Amino acid sequence: MSERAPDRADSSDFEVFQMMAWRWNITTAKKLASARAPQGRIEPTEWAGMLRLVAIDPHHAAEVDLSEPLIVATVPNGGMLIIDGWHRLYKALTMDVAELPAVVLTAEEELACRIFGGEKGQGYLR
Repeated sequence: MSERAPDRADSSDFEVFQMMAWRWNITTAKKLASARAPQGRIEPTEWAGMLRLVAIDPHHAAEVDLSEPLIVATVPNGGMLIIDGWHRLYKALTMDVAELPAVVLTAEEELACRIFGGEKGQGYLR
C-alpha cells in the first residue's frame, strides 16, 4: 500500500509533470535517475524561453537545491525536454548560474515514466 507523499497538497501518491498532452510520473523518474550520476549539463539560458509554459512558484524556487540534477527525457519526435527541475532552472537563471547537472533518461525509462502522450494515448483529451 502506498502512502500519500507528505509534501503534496492533494491526495496523490506521486509527483507528475505535464507538458501539453504529455504527462510523466516524476516519482518513478527520480527513482530511475537516482541510481546514476549526472551525464550532462543544462545551460539555463538555453531553456529560459520554455519557462513561459511552466507554472513556477518563486517561493518554492528560492528553496530548491541546485546541486540536485535535473531529469531530462527524449520525447519521441520532439527532442529533449526537462521533466523535473523547472524550479531549479528558474532559480539558476535568477542567480546567473551557468550550468546545472542533468540525468538523461533512456528511451525505455522515459516510456516507463510516461503516463500519457504519444503512443500511450491522449490522456484526458480522449
